[in-house]
Amino acid sequence: MAKKKSFPLRIDPDLYEVLQKWAADDFRSVNSHIEYLLRDAAKKAGRLPKKK
Repeated sequence: MAKKKSFPLRIDPDLYEVLQKWAADDFRSVNSHIEYLLRDAAKKAGRLPKKK
């Protein structure tokens, strides 16, 4: 797997709390849940390149 890019993220504490509970419901870490949500949104918007 390719190395993942790290970067700081500033986020509203109330939104973080929502994400934390949502991630726990899906048995994910907050970080992996944010990545999942972003990837899903990018896929739905047609922004992800097609896999080879």
